[in-house]
This record gives sequence, structure tokens and C-alpha cells, in this order.
Amino acid sequence: MADKVMANKGVVYASEEEEQDLVDPQVTLREECGSGHHCQGFDQKLKECNDRVSGRTKTAETCMEEVIDFMHCVDHCVSQTLFNKLK
Repeated sequence: MADKVMANKGVVYASEEEEQDLVDPQVTLREECGSGHHCQGFDQKLKECNDRVSGRTKTAETCMEEVIDFMHCVDHCVSQTLFNKLK
């Protein structure tokens, strides 16, 4: 690892190769939870709302409630395992 680190004026920088290997576990878990069966119902309601709103030219309807419900579900799912994966 020492051969992959470059020093510049007392500051240590990781090489590009090391930076590419880093993956945020929260991003991965959000993707898994959002597409998994746990939040499937909320995802379906959000897609239906988006289709309904996109199909109209003039509407005051937004899908904010559906977005909030879906994100709450995803965040709840992520919180169950995120802290076990952090160092």
C-alpha cells in the first residue's frame, strides 16, 4: 500500500487506483433496498403516480407524498444494516 500512496508537501494522497476501489455502502444498500421486495409496494405507487402526472398536460398534482413514503421505506431498510458495514 505504501507504494501506491504519493506524498506532496506533507499531505498524503491516495492514488487513483485506490480511490476507484472505494464504494459507499449506503449507496449500495439504497439501491438494493429500493429495488428489493421490502419497498416494492411504495415503488409501484410512485411509478403509477409518475405515469399519471406525466400523462397530463396541466395538473397541480405532484408525487411528493409517494416520494416521501418510498424514501422513508428505503432509509428504514438501509438503517437496519448500514452501521454493521461501517468501520
